[in-house]
Formats: sequence, structure tokens, C-alpha cells
Amino acid sequence: MRDNFVIMNLEVTPKPASRLYPTDILFQTSFWGSVKRRLGWEVEAFEISRPSGTGDMMALTRPLDGDTAMACVPQGPEHGPDPQDYGRFLEELSDAVSRYLDPACVFIRYDLPWADPYALDGEAEGEGAAAGLWRPENRLREIRMNFSTRQWNLRKAPLDLTVADSLVLDLAGSEEQLLNGMKPKTRYNVRLAGRKGVEVVAADAAALPAFYGLYLETCRRNRFPARDYAHFAALFDTLAGARNGPTLAFYLALHGSRTLAGAIVARSGKAATYLFGASSSSCRNLMAPYAVQWHAIREARRSGCLSYDMGAVSALRDPLHPFYGLYRFKTGFGGRIEHRVGSWDFPIDPEKYESYRSRELQSNFCEAALPA
Repeated sequence: MRDNFVIMNLEVTPKPASRLYPTDILFQTSFWGSVKRRLGWEVEAFEISRPSGTGDMMALTRPLDGDTAMACVPQGPEHGPDPQDYGRFLEELSDAVSRYLDPACVFIRYDLPWADPYALDGEAEGEGAAAGLWRPENRLREIRMNFSTRQWNLRKAPLDLTVADSLVLDLAGSEEQLLNGMKPKTRYNVRLAGRKGVEVVAADAAALPAFYGLYLETCRRNRFPARDYAHFAALFDTLAGARNGPTLAFYLALHGSRTLAGAIVARSGKAATYLFGASSSSCRNLMAPYAVQWHAIREARRSGCLSYDMGAVSALRDPLHPFYGLYRFKTGFGGRIEHRVGSWDFPIDPEKYESYRSRELQSNFCEAALPA
């Protein structure tokens, strides 16, 4: 019976995406909605009212085939309940939001920015970042998430929409403190790049083709799937038409006339997010990726940002993990690993959802699950 469950007392109403509240989460801004609209997604926004306060979230929808569609909530909603109430909250939120979605929508995928309860458990036991985070297999995670729900309907997505484990730097200190927080080898490589004559410069959209060539080279070298050029063009086309909100910083590391590395960084509120990086397979001894990251970190700090999210890393120090190389590079800059809940699905049409899920598992690829 419903009386056996805690009711979250949610009230959900549609609102214009242009009126989303300011946030440090880039992927929940009107700017990001405009980027995704250029790439074929429909953008919707919802006000979420509950006794503890009012917030909002942006949802993106797109067709899957002729008669089905999906909805995605990228890194939202920003504010959630206590971990023991994650499932109940998502269930009631989904029931409310689904009334306003396209009838063809067969499921909602939430890419949750909330702390992973397994990380919290590890901290309580004195483990945490030193050992990395081990998670049980998905079926056990689903039992924990659904424990107090009415429908036991929440499913762990096969892949995370953005990243569940991310390296984040605290920019509140001085540059000297940031340098001292690095591992000695990383600090040495940052300084070596300068001694070798690597120069980092600000670039604009005219340099995107050169950057994209390096990006494809990087993806091939690391065996990562690559985004289409249209995604990068949409970022800068949207920026050109924006009057306020998030901004983009685009940097290239040069050695003479050669472009050796690059980075695209977004700033939203007090947070900087490293979106995309690229580096040449040649002249690795010049340490250009270290130079471009250090430059981006300093510029984010100077712009008033208090954090710099470097993006995906492996949850554990596991040499077999596809993101282990990212783990080694990024953790060299110091900071902490934030372990998030990741992506969870709420099926609206269970039969059609299972059909799509099976195809997704077979392809082992989610368009948005690409590391920076």
C-alpha cells in the first residue's frame, strides 16, 4: 500500500528553458540546451517544488526510431534528497514529469550529479579516495536504489551519460598551492614544457578544424569513440549567439608553428568544466598536454572559478580500465575524485524500454559517454 512509503510531496510544472535558474552545472543551463537543440534534441524544463525548497531541471528528448523516443536529464536534477531517499525521489519525480513528455517517450534517463552512496560508505569506513571506489554489480545497485520505492522500476543504465567518476580541483588556493598539490612528476612536466618552448594561446572557432584533427588522432590512439565535428561546431555557434550565461575557453599548445595539444573548457557560475582535449602523437617529450591543462587551470582560477572539473577517470587504480590512462594523467594535478551515482533509467513503457536496452547493451556505446 502507498501508505507504507514516504511521499516526497513533489510538485512539477513546465517552464521555459530560457528561465532555468543559474547553476554551476553546465549541463543544466539554457546554454547547453541550445547546444543540444542544434544537434536535434528537443529541450524542456520543469520547476520542482517540495517542502525543502524549489529547484528546476532540464530534460532533453529525441526519437529512437519511428515511434519511440527517450528523455535524458544531463547531470540533473541538481539538488536531490538524502541517499536513502534517492529511489523514492526519482520515482515520484518521474511519475510527475512523464505526464508532460512526448507520448512516444519510453523511458527517462537521469545522469545524476549526486554523491554515490558506496563512496559515502567507504569514507565512513576510512577508505575513500586512497583505494578508489569499488561498486557491486548493477543488479545489487538496483536493489539498493529501489528498496523503498513503490514500483521497483529504476534500472541502472548500461553506460553513464556523462561521467560517474571525475577528477575535481579546488581553485580556492594560490597558484603556488596548486603547484604544490601536484604529484612531483606532473609539476616537473608542467615546468619542462615551458623550458622546451611550448606556448599556450587562446584560440577561436576558426581553429576548430585543426583541433578536431588532433582530437580524432587522440581518440584513435586511446581507442575512444569520437564525436562528430557537428558537436564542436554547435558549441561555438551557440556561444556566438549567447548574451550571458556559460562561456567557453579554447586553448592550443604550440611549439613554433606546430599545434601539439588543445583543450575546450566551459565556465558556468563558479565552476570550470574540461569538455574536450586533444594531443599530437608526435613530440610527446615536449609535454604539451601538461602545459595546456596548467594554463586552463590558471585561467579558470583568474576568472573567478572555485573548481575545475577535469572529467572522466577510472574509479579504481585499475590498469585494465579504459580510463586508467586518464586517471594517471589527471590525478597528477592533485584534487579529489568525485564519485557520482551515474545514470539511471525510469522505464515508462517497460516492453519497448527492454528492447532498446538490449540493443544498447549489444552496441556497448552511449553517444554522450565520451571522456574529455
